[in-house]
Amino acid sequence: MKTEFNDPLSYYKHLTLFWTDLMYLMANKPASLLSAGPMRNFATNIKKISSEIIEANDDLVEFNTKFLDYYKQLSDTWSEAQKKVNEKIPAIPNDAERLEAYKRIWIDIFETDFTELFDSGKFGENYGKLVASELELTKHWNNIMSVLLQSANLPNRDEIDDVYKQLHDLRRKVAKLESDLQQKGEQNGK
Repeated sequence: MKTEFNDPLSYYKHLTLFWTDLMYLMANKPASLLSAGPMRNFATNIKKISSEIIEANDDLVEFNTKFLDYYKQLSDTWSEAQKKVNEKIPAIPNDAERLEAYKRIWIDIFETDFTELFDSGKFGENYGKLVASELELTKHWNNIMSVLLQSANLPNRDEIDDVYKQLHDLRRKVAKLESDLQQKGEQNGK
């Protein structure tokens, strides 16, 4: 039975799901009991990783779209500002101050045009979507890393952060106890 895919992304998803299902089934068979350590854990977690990768690919497409829109806005603004500068160049007198006058005109026009761009609602909306899609990608990558660390029996970021917090609390308590002990020692010495 042959399946036709018109969209390369749907083909990739189908192929990825096929292989992850196959790996998951193989990981649950008695033959997989022979494997030990992180590879066994990795084989059982491969489905989680693959689904995160698929979702990350969808978000990557969105990120790239927003990224192109972002740079299109910047390049369009640059082109328009440069056209304005080029229109004013013939009006600049050809003397010793010509270069300084050109720089002032260039800076004024570019500053005005880019300030207008950055103040526009469309730019702010697109930039917000760009940052949001970047955060979604980061979330997927963090989830993948968490599963990989779990597969290797290593602590994840939350567990390490918890240990650092406990260590910080212990240091603060020890410093307070030392301070209290020093104050009592000074009182007894008087």
